[in-house]
Amino acid sequence: MSRAQQPSRRTVLAVAVAAAVAGGASPAAAAGSTAAEPDDTAGRPVDNHAWTTYSDWRGGTADGTRAVAGHRPGVVIGAPAGTTAYTDPHTGTTATWEYATWTSPVHPLAVPSTEVIASWNAHTPAGTWIQIELQGTYSDGTATPWYVMGRWAAGDGDIKRTSVDDQTDGKSTIWTDTFAIDDPSTGLRLASYRLRLTLYRKPGAKNTPTVWRLGAMGSDVPDRFTVPATAPGLAKELIVPRYSQEIHKGQYPEYDNGGEAWCSPTSSQMIIEYWGGRLTKEQLAWVDPSYADPQVCHAARYTYDYQYAGCGNWPFNAAYAATFKDLQGVVTRLGSLADLETLIAAGIPAITSQSFLKEELTGAGYGTSGHLMTVIGFTTEGDVIANDPASPSDEAVRRVYKRREWENIWLRTKRYNASGKVVSGTGGVCYLYFPACPTPRQRKALAAVGVR
Repeated sequence: MSRAQQPSRRTVLAVAVAAAVAGGASPAAAAGSTAAEPDDTAGRPVDNHAWTTYSDWRGGTADGTRAVAGHRPGVVIGAPAGTTAYTDPHTGTTATWEYATWTSPVHPLAVPSTEVIASWNAHTPAGTWIQIELQGTYSDGTATPWYVMGRWAAGDGDIKRTSVDDQTDGKSTIWTDTFAIDDPSTGLRLASYRLRLTLYRKPGAKNTPTVWRLGAMGSDVPDRFTVPATAPGLAKELIVPRYSQEIHKGQYPEYDNGGEAWCSPTSSQMIIEYWGGRLTKEQLAWVDPSYADPQVCHAARYTYDYQYAGCGNWPFNAAYAATFKDLQGVVTRLGSLADLETLIAAGIPAITSQSFLKEELTGAGYGTSGHLMTVIGFTTEGDVIANDPASPSDEAVRRVYKRREWENIWLRTKRYNASGKVVSGTGGVCYLYFPACPTPRQRKALAAVGVR
């Protein structure tokens, strides 16, 4: 299970007022039929925007950064804007860093939003790290403060990657990795935003972080206990590695009390390896050699959020995936199982977030207030084939869940917990990991679900 069970974790997420809602080759896959691919995203309650091209990076406001072209365009430190001291709240260590900033243009949200989640993909060699901030304008014309959405490094030797608590202005709050309007029933929304990157390195150093992708997903998903059922449209199964989080129970308790809580990094590692990402013996040398699947331990360590005290920070998982060669990762929301069928048809699996009672998902054998699993395909009857890391062994990870049950627990924003209390659901949240240079078919499928 994930740290979503903690009261402080997304206690107000997925809450929105009721609103009308309209209407490289891929890895090996089992043979099957293909699904129709939508040609637009009109009517979606989601706006996913990113800066990724050389033109994008030249279009922002730079203070000490410069755009770089090439296979993966990005932004790097050019001539630093200055130096600053940073005291790491998790070690108490104060160090001086050179820094430079890049600020995006204002992005008007096509969907005035109750929630916004940022994503980034970056290379941060030793001695470097990055900070991501968001500042927006509300629908009433007032502005938010600059909110820190994450302080991140691929490693953990320079700073401890962290979210930042206690950020609010009385209208909105940052809940770990998510900007949320405090009271959506007032009609207040975020109308636009801009993002600011700050790149850090040790004074006098020549190395630099490189950021390839920066963006955010804004959404206004209507409140709902149930969602409309979709008709099956695809029978296909992708061949994805199977890893259990449960076999790591008790291992490395400093990372969220061990493997029983590692659903997010375990799911991430499955998809990373599906795309060919591999860790070297040197990278895994720190793991106890008696442990099976040491790459899962590695994923837990390098997705761990030291403030949240867990491995379930959504953007941190996407950023971890992008540390592997030629992969990128985003956090978004999808609208139906038809969206997942579109992705699976193009060879793209997805990591989904859901919460449910034991009796709401036949065959799961457990209930959870927050859990990640990997959707890898659909049966001929349209049921969901998932690699569920909450399984007793790697061999038991592949599960088949009833389509109607699974679709509802994933897409709803409201549910009843075991005590009968109304609590939130995730409203279709998922992570998507895919090649830095998608094939035309993959690009079309991603665009069809609002990711470019």
